[in-house]
Amino acid sequence: MSVIEFVFWLSLGLVVFTYLGYGLVMRGLIQLQRMVKGKPRVTDPAEWPTVTFLVAAYNEEDFIVEKIHNTLDIDYPKEKVQIIFVTDGSSDQTPELVAQFPEIQLYHQPERRGKIAAVNRVMPHATHEITIYSDANAMLNREVAKRIVRHYQDAQVAAVAGEKRVWVKEKDAASAAGESLYWRYESTLRKWDAEWYSVMGAAGELFSIRTSQFESIPTDTLIEDFFLTMRMVEKGYTIAYEPEAYAMENASSDVKEELKRKIRISAGGLQAIWRLRRLFNPFKYPRVAFQFLGHRAIRWTLAPLSLLILFILHPILAIQQGGFMLALWGAHLTFYSMALIGWLMARQNVRMKALFVPYYFLMMNYAVFMGLNRLLKGTQTVLWERAKRKTYS
Repeated sequence: MSVIEFVFWLSLGLVVFTYLGYGLVMRGLIQLQRMVKGKPRVTDPAEWPTVTFLVAAYNEEDFIVEKIHNTLDIDYPKEKVQIIFVTDGSSDQTPELVAQFPEIQLYHQPERRGKIAAVNRVMPHATHEITIYSDANAMLNREVAKRIVRHYQDAQVAAVAGEKRVWVKEKDAASAAGESLYWRYESTLRKWDAEWYSVMGAAGELFSIRTSQFESIPTDTLIEDFFLTMRMVEKGYTIAYEPEAYAMENASSDVKEELKRKIRISAGGLQAIWRLRRLFNPFKYPRVAFQFLGHRAIRWTLAPLSLLILFILHPILAIQQGGFMLALWGAHLTFYSMALIGWLMARQNVRMKALFVPYYFLMMNYAVFMGLNRLLKGTQTVLWERAKRKTYS
């Protein structure tokens, strides 16, 4: 086997493992674990713990009143609930709208220093046992708190990740379908990760921590929710997953807005990989090292690079070898052709969801290169521009 062939098959193997193989391996590991331990069960605690709901909002006047009503409507003993909204830097009516509700503790300062700085500032005021974080434009189900707090009966659990669900209507463009499909797949992986050992980081739409476990993290952290929860894993705790505690969020308004979000997440993911590099030590973190590498690190590093290598090397091998390699190159070109057509149709706002899947896949991987570029140049700051979301009447 030539060097070119070796690099080609290695790259193909990394892509297949990242997007298919890791999930199959985790599924197999879970089945073996269930044969030994049985399927885990979580029951309600004898007494509900106290809960703080914390929402960091920046210029969210379009969603904030709906978010407040959604939070106040959550089914949980009211005497055990504290609600904090922090609106630092908001220049619209967000602080004034929150101030109309006496049930909510409002913290606001004119200076905008980023979400994690705002959270660091107000966390000393979170007085309850469990803190539940959610985004201002994400609507939670009524049972969210009761579903989440059940997991804290396990002393090893320091955080619980909820499920993100993307609200998609039939009339929506294919971009919304791509985002929804991605999150359904990601939710499945998180569920398997949690059952085998731990979720690999929580998403800011909905997650919770033991308040006593909170520690301030660097204010230049780009994806603070992920880094905050993975720091707990680094300390030997686990992140549980609760699919019946979910946040509903509108899809990005279009592909441009979704790409903007993906680039920021990619930059933050690469930053987090470096800062959490101790987790790759299989002797200290035998399960986490595999999960962190398979679910996160390769996806944010080697998988996109492998796609680029395949794109360059495949035509060379197809011309040299013909036969099966030439046929495989044909399938490869078909995939990219579908992505190109999906891109053209998305620009014309034509709904062709089947063609959009390859386009969305390549867009996600392109975002990694853009995120790396921003990270190296230092142009991706915590004061990121919020992606526009669809609105439904």
